[in-house]
Amino acid sequence: MIARPAGLTRAVPALYSLALAAIVLGPLLGPGYLLLRDAVSTPRSYLTDSALGLTDAAARAVPQDAAIAALTSVIDGGLVVKAILLSALWLAGWGAARMVAALLPTAGLGPQLLASTVLLWNPYVAERLLQGHWSLLTGYAALPWTVLAALRLRRSATPWSPRSWCPLGLTLAAAGLTPTGALLATALAAVLLALPGGAGARWSRLAVAAALAVAASAPWLTATALSGAGAQGSDPAGVAAFAARAEPGLGTLGSLAGLGGIWNSTAVPATRTGIFALAGTAVLLTVVACGLPALWRRRGNPVIAALAVVAAAAVLLPALAATGWGLTAGEWAATRVPGAGLLRDAQKWVALAAPFYALAAAAGAGALARIGGRVFGRHPLGRESDGRPPTAGRNRSGVAAAVGIVAVLLALPDLAWGVGGALRPVHYPASWERVASQLLVADEGGDVAMLPAGMFRLFPYSGDTPVLDPAPRMLPVDVLQTGELIVADGTVEGEGSRARDVERLLLAGGDAEGLARLGVRWVLVEHSTPGPLAQSRRTLDQLDEAYADEELSLYRVAGPVAVTAADPALRAASVAAHLLWAALLTGSALGLLAHRARGHRGRGRADQA
Repeated sequence: MIARPAGLTRAVPALYSLALAAIVLGPLLGPGYLLLRDAVSTPRSYLTDSALGLTDAAARAVPQDAAIAALTSVIDGGLVVKAILLSALWLAGWGAARMVAALLPTAGLGPQLLASTVLLWNPYVAERLLQGHWSLLTGYAALPWTVLAALRLRRSATPWSPRSWCPLGLTLAAAGLTPTGALLATALAAVLLALPGGAGARWSRLAVAAALAVAASAPWLTATALSGAGAQGSDPAGVAAFAARAEPGLGTLGSLAGLGGIWNSTAVPATRTGIFALAGTAVLLTVVACGLPALWRRRGNPVIAALAVVAAAAVLLPALAATGWGLTAGEWAATRVPGAGLLRDAQKWVALAAPFYALAAAAGAGALARIGGRVFGRHPLGRESDGRPPTAGRNRSGVAAAVGIVAVLLALPDLAWGVGGALRPVHYPASWERVASQLLVADEGGDVAMLPAGMFRLFPYSGDTPVLDPAPRMLPVDVLQTGELIVADGTVEGEGSRARDVERLLLAGGDAEGLARLGVRWVLVEHSTPGPLAQSRRTLDQLDEAYADEELSLYRVAGPVAVTAADPALRAASVAAHLLWAALLTGSALGLLAHRARGHRGRGRADQA
């Protein structure tokens, strides 16, 4: 048998994962912008108080919005978001293969590719893409790399050295693009580093991890502390509205075990809306279950055992949270525990089960190969009964993995090509650029109020799915949004109050002086989307029309307007926290590259000697 070059073997999982990620995103990779439910990319965004998380709304998109604002000052925003999303899916699959190679060193290439497939091609990825949670997938992608980084730190006697902590610093910072991602990666790292054993003292590696986690989470922790949004509590109605959902034939627990069950029944692939959801889940769980006996025999490895416990908790706890008493407890926490609103979308935490699923799938391929070896016979001295060398066992492992890969892909066929074509780029009318340019030129204080009322839009160019209003990321001025979400069972209120007051005034046809007192300088009317306008025409007639076409009309409130901008000291503190996060991200990456370069130079000198 011809052996593969080691470099090629290492490169195959990366290339395979990149190809699979491209198949998933499909048409989205063409020209245009992502605009689907919660996902909004724009040609350019700006470093407003909202982007820094300094308004009265919860800092859910920090440091994401600020990072995008910085990058889009030099690169088109559509390219930025698509590059981050493609990289996240690619690294998710590649990280799974690397994790298998580290924890199951005898597993061949086939099992590694099966692990990549399980981590990348599953209902969790599909549903989060359809919901528009593209940045959450960066935290998801960081999980297998967090396992690898924790292994590096556990094996180091000097956890404070850059060689030891840079991998964990990079994964936590990358996951920290959103608060949820930071919490996912931090929780996984904390569990693995708290396990007994390892080369160094447990307290020292936990201290390193804690320092890195604080730096990775500094933007949203600072924004929450400065704005006070986290202390206001959340609408308890959001607990039931965002609880995990049972899919056809599965129940809540079965849906979560299959990495599905997102709260929004419209943000699921077509094959998950019928009885095929049961079949697809059965296939995925069968692939995972094949490896459980093999992993049970390795239960002496504390990392594998911990990943199993984390996976069980990640499935069971969201299922319990969807029960009657779980909802009651969640509603109590939402109103009384600061920051508890961050936990209300319970299904997103099932991401923590994915690394163990990928590991079990890889172990299952090896187990099936061993079963095949017993069925077909193996010579006791190591040669097959037909005289072939023992490498035939690895070939059978590859065949078993190939069967598993095909089964996982067929279990969710409409994840391909933009989740059945739902992910496709949109093109904004030129009106948006003209309005943004006018606001830049005017450079006046005061915020922008929006009409029609509400946060979601149905534009002719965005398809038949409601999308978040792109104005807050499109315009160089803070845009007031109530944070109010319309869900199947009613309405979930946002945290802020000023935006609600402005919206009520506009719909009641109040006077322009009221808008000025509330800090509103501009009112933007979007004509091509349905929504409540009520008596707002009476208010608009009191304003100066600054711009108008068939898509947008911009009105200006004359006279002095109340100052609503964040205090410069608070803004400076938030910027400093964002810079700390960016320094951790770039510094850890550069530290890893420098260490790798020194390793290559050392090996080169050894070869010459």
